[in-house]
Amino acid sequence: MIKYVIVLLFSINLLHAQANASQTNTKVKVGDVFEIGKPETNKYKYIDFPKANFIIKRGGIANYKRVEGEKVVVTSVKEKKDGSTKIKIKRVDGNRFFGSHSIVAVDFFGAMESGELQTL
Repeated sequence: MIKYVIVLLFSINLLHAQANASQTNTKVKVGDVFEIGKPETNKYKYIDFPKANFIIKRGGIANYKRVEGEKVVVTSVKEKKDGSTKIKIKRVDGNRFFGSHSIVAVDFFGAMESGELQTL
């Protein structure tokens, strides 16, 4: 009987340690640098890039493939009531996305899981 209790306690500790490890890796703060990855589909789902017509209206070039591999820095972090984290990013080199937008909003957890945003 004591063997079962020891195995149960060991299992609970192991699960608790894994839960803590996943939470500490997802913390983000202002100034963190990330890289924009390739989306799973043709469009970015969790990075809120503007639609092509808005980019063209502001004088930019709507080429989403050019943003792949760009290094970005976090400018603000907001945690919502539903538990999601919204961040705003800008390019490290100071240029604008597509030549028209300087700051873009991102759903942090979704972008990290899908690979749209990658750590350096």
